[in-house]
Amino acid sequence: MSRADSPPLPPVPPGEPVRLDAVPTTPPGRTPTGKALEKATDALLERLESLQAALHAEGRRSLLVVLQARDAGGKDGTIRRVFGAMRPQGVRVTSFRAPSAEELDRDFLWRVHREVPGRGMVGVFNRSHYEDVLAVRVRGLAPEEVWRPRFEHITAFERMLADAGTRILKIFLHVSRDEQARRLRERLEDPAKNWKFDPGDVDDRARWDEYTAAYEDAIARCNAAEAPWWVVPADDKKARDYLVAGIVVDALAGMDPRPPRADERVLRLLGEIV
Repeated sequence: MSRADSPPLPPVPPGEPVRLDAVPTTPPGRTPTGKALEKATDALLERLESLQAALHAEGRRSLLVVLQARDAGGKDGTIRRVFGAMRPQGVRVTSFRAPSAEELDRDFLWRVHREVPGRGMVGVFNRSHYEDVLAVRVRGLAPEEVWRPRFEHITAFERMLADAGTRILKIFLHVSRDEQARRLRERLEDPAKNWKFDPGDVDDRARWDEYTAAYEDAIARCNAAEAPWWVVPADDKKARDYLVAGIVVDALAGMDPRPPRADERVLRLLGEIV
C-alpha cells in the first residue's frame, strides 16, 4: 500500500483555531465500510508491521505516537488493534496516570522525557504530557499561572525531540457525548468491564464543556509541522482503527526507513555455512 492509498484524514493545519463541536465524530465519507473496511485495515496493519520492522533494523530514528481522548474515548482499543500489529521488541506503550510523589517533586516533563522512544523504537503514549494542560487545568489542580506557560514548554520539548530524530504524531480520538455515555453504561453493565469504570469519569463528564475548551487550546497552541495533531472521529471503533493505522503508516512511509546493508565480511561468511 503506497502513501497515496492511505486514509483521507489530514492533520489539523498549524496556526488555525480548533472547534471540536464542528468536527464530526463519525468517519469521513470516503471511509470503507463492512468487509471492505476490514480488508483495508488488515492491509494497512500488514504494511505497518513491515515499516516498523525496517525502522527497528535501521536504528537511527524513532516514532512517538501520542494518544489523547476523553474517558472511554478508545485509547486502549486503538493500541490493542493498531499497535498490537507491530513486533513487540520494537514498540513500547507507556500509560501516564496521576503523578507519584517523586514525579511531583520535579518538572512536569521529567517523567515524560524518560519514556521517549530510543532510536529504532516506536513509543505510544496512552495519555501524555498534555494531561498537564488538560486535567490539571479543568480539575483546578494548579493555578493558571502554572499551567498556561506549559504550552510553550511542550512546544519547545517536542521541537527538541524532532530535532533529535523523533517523528511525532499526536492523535485526539474524538467521541460524541452520546457515544461516551453508551460506553460508560456498558462498563457498568458488563461485569468483564467493571474494572475499567472510574467514578471520576462521571465527574469529568460533567465538565464536558471545560474539557472541550482545554482540548481546543492544547491542539491549537501545540500544533506544529514537526509535531502535528490529528482529530480522529472515534464513534465507530473499526473506522477509528483504520484511520489511525493510516496516519501511522503514512508517517512511517514518509520516513522511508531502510535496514543497513550487511558488512561485506559478514556476506563472505555465507559461503562458510554448510
